[in-house]
Amino acid sequence: MIQLQEPRQPGAFSLFNLGFRPFFLFGALAAVLLIGHWLGALQSGWTPAYFTSGMYWHAHEMLFGFSLAIVAGFLLTAVRTWTNVQTPYGWSLAGIFAVWLTARILPFISAVPDSLIALLNLGFPLLVALGIGIPIIRSGNYRNLVFIGALAGFFIASLLVHLQLLGITENTLMSGLHLALYLVVLIIVVIGGRVIPFFTERGIGNNVSCLRRSWLEKALLPLTVIWLLCQLLLPGTVAAVLSIALFALQLLRLAGWYQTALWQHPLLWILHAGYGFIVLGFGLQAAAQLGWLSTSIALHAFTVGGIGGLTLGMMARVSLGHTGRTLAVNKLIITAFACLILSALVRISAQWLPLPYNTVLHISGGLWMLAWLLFVIRYLPILIKPRVDGLWG
Repeated sequence: MIQLQEPRQPGAFSLFNLGFRPFFLFGALAAVLLIGHWLGALQSGWTPAYFTSGMYWHAHEMLFGFSLAIVAGFLLTAVRTWTNVQTPYGWSLAGIFAVWLTARILPFISAVPDSLIALLNLGFPLLVALGIGIPIIRSGNYRNLVFIGALAGFFIASLLVHLQLLGITENTLMSGLHLALYLVVLIIVVIGGRVIPFFTERGIGNNVSCLRRSWLEKALLPLTVIWLLCQLLLPGTVAAVLSIALFALQLLRLAGWYQTALWQHPLLWILHAGYGFIVLGFGLQAAAQLGWLSTSIALHAFTVGGIGGLTLGMMARVSLGHTGRTLAVNKLIITAFACLILSALVRISAQWLPLPYNTVLHISGGLWMLAWLLFVIRYLPILIKPRVDGLWG
């Protein structure tokens, strides 16, 4: 039963007061542990029984484990703000979180039925959709139903993956993984357009105004949806042309948000840098589809730089704002931001660096892990303790 009435007094342990708390904390822990295990698996040749391939497990967990957890935490928090209707908290939120966490652990237990692993992974996006869908519908905030569609897309992507892993289909897994990645990119395009210019204006102050082009904002969502479909159904020249178009339009969008003063505010430059990797990803995707470079480079621009940079920056800011704290970060988090950006730069430069490929992967992975470990160290007390102003959340 989803609770919709907000309690009055927060307890001393506040991990399940609002969606961002458990999913940001454990999503960050997953970012450390999943990559740490993957780097070890590269050396040992470890192959998980259910996923049949270490590469499949790595891709699945970074998308449906790490990325979807952060998306869930953000939406379960933001929808409460957008609708003024309480999203799941307490035991309801703990139950949704338990499904996600159990799905991460069970593949390491050989005696667990494959169908149970699939069921938990399929159930998670549906539970999140239910958790945000009720407040959206109750409030009549129908424009945000787009996120219900995105979560339905995650369910379909997960289904494509697990149908192959269960032996029901033969070649749907990669389509599912790519669909999940492109859905995260789509969500970033939508949410980034809402929050990055807003946060920039609020963070800098002094009546700063980011340039928003109405025609561009109206065009980006449908064009990105068409791009997503073409990536899956018409890879090649058509998809490359759309990638080039989106690269140019996204670059124009990002340039309109730019303010020189943002470099004085780490919580702003990390968001702009992360979105810059999304823009770069579109350009690299076009180059890859034209056969000019490896597809892996484009995918890791989207994932390590874009998803990693934006999630780290958003989590740092949202966690402060929703716990009543001043929107400022210390040197520990600034170091985390720098490590994340360096990790992305190293990863997408792997084929050109004068180092063995596995060495480059370990350098990039080590920087990634350090960035998220620093986040956990700094934000653990913030995420488990009540708001400093005594309010619920």
